[in-house]
Amino acid sequence: MKASKKKRGRSKGSKESGTAILILIALFKLVKALLLIAVGIGALRLLHKDVGSVIEHWVEVLRVDPDNRFIHGLLEKLFRITPKQLKAVSVGTFFYAALLLTEGVGLLMRKHWAEYFTVITTALLIPLEVFEMVKHLTTTKVVVLVINIAIVVYLIQRIRKRR
Repeated sequence: MKASKKKRGRSKGSKESGTAILILIALFKLVKALLLIAVGIGALRLLHKDVGSVIEHWVEVLRVDPDNRFIHGLLEKLFRITPKQLKAVSVGTFFYAALLLTEGVGLLMRKHWAEYFTVITTALLIPLEVFEMVKHLTTTKVVVLVINIAIVVYLIQRIRKRR
């Protein structure tokens, strides 16, 4: 009898741990979605404005040194953005945010389809993340890539275990 109680205790503990990890994945996806929505809204708000004057305003507000080589490079890129590119950025970010919201809400609701959906969408975007990382390596890109790979591996193991 004690052995069966221990087994139930272990499986309950691992089940709770699995649920906590699932919730963390869902929250990660939802936070990414919210950030993308903010970027999309920001891009739309810039559509009918002089991007240069908006950037200059923020440089002054944030008291950023425009002669800093990193800031200078960023400013150069921002000044070259066209309205067509702003529209494309907003459409792309809203589409990706919708995918992430679907994943996050589905995982929070503990839907099995959401686990499959998350594995597929996350795995399909890993090559793009690697390509972007090769183009320009940043710590943030590495961290996000590692997290996404861990999510795919974890969810695949979870799906296999359920079968």
